[in-house]
Amino acid sequence: MPDSKDSSASSPKSPTDANLVNSKRRSWLAVLFLSAMLPVVAAMVVYHLDSFDTAPMPLHELSQPPQCALLRNDRMLQGAELVGVGKFQGPEDILYDPRSEIIYTGSGDGWIKRVWLNESASDTVVENWVMTGGRPLGLAFGLENEVIVADAYKLTDDVDVAKDGMIYFTDASHKYSLHEFIWDTLEGRPYGRLLSFDPVSKRTRVLLSDLYFANGIAVSPDQHYLVFCETNMRRCRKYYIQGIKEGQVENFIDNSPGFPDNIRYDGEGHYWIALVREYTMFWDIAFRYPSVRKALAIIERLIGGVNMVKNSGVLAVDMDGKPVAQN
Repeated sequence: MPDSKDSSASSPKSPTDANLVNSKRRSWLAVLFLSAMLPVVAAMVVYHLDSFDTAPMPLHELSQPPQCALLRNDRMLQGAELVGVGKFQGPEDILYDPRSEIIYTGSGDGWIKRVWLNESASDTVVENWVMTGGRPLGLAFGLENEVIVADAYKLTDDVDVAKDGMIYFTDASHKYSLHEFIWDTLEGRPYGRLLSFDPVSKRTRVLLSDLYFANGIAVSPDQHYLVFCETNMRRCRKYYIQGIKEGQVENFIDNSPGFPDNIRYDGEGHYWIALVREYTMFWDIAFRYPSVRKALAIIERLIGGVNMVKNSGVLAVDMDGKPVAQN
C-alpha cells in the first residue's frame, strides 16, 4: 500500500528557513545579553559619576582576627526584665546615682530621662527630666553631682569627668552630623577627636585628632589615663592625662569581637564595653575595599537600607584590656 503521509513532512528545510531560525536565535541571545549588561553598564556609570570619595583603611591594623573572651554566654540576658517599655526612644548611655538610686539616660527625642526602679520592672517610674533640644548621648556626673551631657549637636559622643573637675569628651566626627554618621563609616577617613574642657578657665583643648569615629570614654580609677574607643577600628586606646607618660597613647584592646560604643568602669576591676554591632565578613570586606564602601554609599543614597546595627552585645575586659566575658 502506498505511503499516505505527506511527503513534504519528511523533506528537509530550505536554507532560507534555517537562516530564519538562526537569525531569531541570535536576536534572542542579543536581547538576553543586553538585558543582562544594561544594568551592569548603568551601575558602572553611576559608580564613576558619583562624587562620594572613599579612602583606604589602615589594613595593617585591621588584619588580625577578633579577640574573643574565654567566657562567652549568649544567653546572659535570658530572664532579664525590660524596664520602661515604650517610654524610651533609642536610650543611650546610663548613669546611676547610688545615693538617690536614680538612673539617668539620654533619649532620641531629646529628653534626659530619670528612672526609678521598684521591686518589679512593671512598677518602674520614668520621668522626662530635662529637654536638651538635641540628642543626648554620653552622661557623667560632675564634681557637684550635676549631670554633664554630651549632646550630639554635631557628633559629640561621650563624656567623663576626672576628680580634678576636668571634663573629657569625644567628637565622633567633625565633618558629619548625627544623622550622617553612616557616611563617616563608609568614607573611611579619621574625622574623630578627643578633647578636654576646663570648667574653670572655660578652655577647650584638642588632645588627639585623626581618630576613626571616637566614641566611648572612661577616666581610669587611678586618674592617670583615660580609655577611649574608636568604633570603626574595633579598638580602644589609652591616653595618659598625668604622670611621666602624660600625652602618650597606648593600645588597650585591639580587634574586639564587635564595634565598640560606650565604655564604663564597674569599680571592680573591669571595663564594660558596649558593642554596637558584630564583626562579620561583610564588614571585613567593606573596610578592606574602598570600592565596596562606595557601592554601599550609592545604595544607601538611592534606596537606603544599609544595616549598621545587628547582633549587638557587651564585652568585659580587665584592667589590661584582656577580654574576660562576652555576651
